[in-house]
Amino acid sequence: MPPRVLEAPSYLQAFVLSGVVTVLLTRAFLQAAGYPQLGGGGLHIAHVLWGGLLMTAGLGVALVFLGSAARVIGAILGGMGFGLFIDEVGKFVTAGTDYFYAPAASIIYGAFALLVVITQAIRGRTRLTGPERTANALYTVVGGLGTGLTARRRAAVLRLVRGCGPDIEEAVARLLDAVPRREPPAPRFWQPWFIRARRAFIWVTTHRWVVSLVVLYVVGEPFVVVLNVLQEAITGQLPDQREWGAVLGVAISAAITAVLAIRGALLLPSNQVRAFRLFKLALLVDLLFGQIFSFTVNQFGAVFALGVDLLLLAVVTAEYRRLCRRETSR
Repeated sequence: MPPRVLEAPSYLQAFVLSGVVTVLLTRAFLQAAGYPQLGGGGLHIAHVLWGGLLMTAGLGVALVFLGSAARVIGAILGGMGFGLFIDEVGKFVTAGTDYFYAPAASIIYGAFALLVVITQAIRGRTRLTGPERTANALYTVVGGLGTGLTARRRAAVLRLVRGCGPDIEEAVARLLDAVPRREPPAPRFWQPWFIRARRAFIWVTTHRWVVSLVVLYVVGEPFVVVLNVLQEAITGQLPDQREWGAVLGVAISAAITAVLAIRGALLLPSNQVRAFRLFKLALLVDLLFGQIFSFTVNQFGAVFALGVDLLLLAVVTAEYRRLCRRETSR
């Protein structure tokens, strides 16, 4: 088996993020422009073709050039191409090539959600063997022959081969001596804003009242969803909805989320770690299942609710990790 790439999760993350941004920007542009068509005389050049071109370009960059920068560029180009491709999925799953097919939004969301799950699974299991760490170290060295390596990258290379044997450590150190040295790049304009945003997020997640509000929302919001669907079913409005099956799917997912959240709330006084584990599981159920049906019902209007869920998951995960650290330190 070929050696695994240490930075594979970062490349996959770049692929997913560029794909998501491409879909959202494409949908926003088409709606603002009145859904124009490129072509004439019976021809229509669909943007799925541009997606294929970008995916080919991304693959070409990754195949032709060495170094992590080429991998990142290839991942971004490939993600943009995949976004343009998956955006037109409605045309390929309907007999009438319907771009506005309602479940298309949920298919797009499901595809990216699956990619995120795969990325997180790889991130959690990237424990490289000695030969794989050596291969990644040599890959970094080769990639730095043209542009040079900063002191930070050099230290990372030496850490990779630590414990792989004195001969390998000495050989890699000698190779590093042949690589030009490069000064660290100047801070990007966005980095101070990113640092401020990170500090603000840490400040928010460390305040008890914020965590308490999040817990109340996680417990109460699924009840509101279930009650609304029950009201529509009792009043006879549910069968009149175009995607009533998806509405039922939202209700079932919300009911499961509610059960998990209530169980977590009941455990809060006695076992906070387990309680927040259940809150996290409840949010994951909503993200991985409920949101698929929500995108069918609300189309891309569900993006805002998705953003709220991701923020809640970040707060709950931060609190869960804090509680786990406190448990292990006792």
